[in-house]
Amino acid sequence: MPMSGSAEKPKKVEISEGGAIPKKDDVGLFTAWRVAFVGAISIIIALVYFKPEPYFDIIKFLPDGIYVTFKVTIASILLSLVFGLIAGLGRISQNMFINGIASLYVEIIRGIPLLVQLFYIYFALGKFVKLPAEVCAIIAMSICYGAYMAEIFRAGIDAIPKGQTEAARSLGMTSSQTTKHVILPQAVKTILPPVGNEFIALLKDSSLVSILAVSDLLRRGREYASESFDYFETYTMVALIYLVITLILSKLVGIMEDKISDDE
Repeated sequence: MPMSGSAEKPKKVEISEGGAIPKKDDVGLFTAWRVAFVGAISIIIALVYFKPEPYFDIIKFLPDGIYVTFKVTIASILLSLVFGLIAGLGRISQNMFINGIASLYVEIIRGIPLLVQLFYIYFALGKFVKLPAEVCAIIAMSICYGAYMAEIFRAGIDAIPKGQTEAARSLGMTSSQTTKHVILPQAVKTILPPVGNEFIALLKDSSLVSILAVSDLLRRGREYASESFDYFETYTMVALIYLVITLILSKLVGIMEDKISDDE
């Protein structure tokens, strides 16, 4: 039975698609991160050393795929930041038309799986405009993650006290000047950690672009496995490489969060 009066409200539960961010104050997670990272590196080294065929051959076959994975991921995250900023500003706009368009974009895109968006842009729209598979992959992931970035930007801007806006306007700043010179610089500190989380999530989702014949890490692994029939060995190595990359990125995001907290 819920209690009335001054009872505390339950905390809001937030789950991210990105990796868990290791912090020293969370001993269990920080220890788990170290065990996972050292374990993954150790397994890769042991497999390559004790069984160079096929594991060392697999390692030599995958660098091109790792490069493409990072290229697609970085290009997508940069474009999604642009889409997210525009849509986020639209979400807080007092103009009902702009607000409605931005809200519609967020709701529609977040309601369609990324895989479907990849198929739609490459195959469905390809009937009218033929673009390279890699370009289609970047466009699809940018549009998809732009919708999530929009909510991050909206929440970050909403977190800035209203007095900041009122003070800037009282000094004669226009609405756009207030947003550019006062609100956004302060919101950056708030949105950086969740943006880092989205970067990790996008890196993992980039494995979906292999279905468009983009030669990313997973696609290169599939090509090696289809030639050698070493499916277990190949996908074991691919999974370990993804794990190591994700763990490194989650650690960097954790360091960034700690630095922001120390500066506040």
